[in-house]
Amino acid sequence: MADEEKGACLSTIVISFLAGAAIGSGLALLFAPKTGREVREQIKDLTDDAVDRIREYARDAQEKIVDTLESGKELVKEKKSIISTAIEAGKEAMEKERERISEEHKA
Repeated sequence: MADEEKGACLSTIVISFLAGAAIGSGLALLFAPKTGREVREQIKDLTDDAVDRIREYARDAQEKIVDTLESGKELVKEKKSIISTAIEAGKEAMEKERERISEEHKA
């Protein structure tokens, strides 16, 4: 479960870093000595690129989270089955021991 939290936290950090980089790049362009049209075009291009990257990283993070949840569900099913089997075996052993003790007291 800790690995899942690390994966989700890491994806949040990456997305935040990319968003910060996009904002920083945009601000740098605003202060660069270019015409307004050139700056607007560069900002639009960078923004489009950043949005695409953020969407891609978000999609990847979502897929990893879903995969992790699915594997976690399978693990829970497996452990539940093992525990159920162990409980049944314990009940059977307890019943046999009761029968053995009961027969010893009768004899």
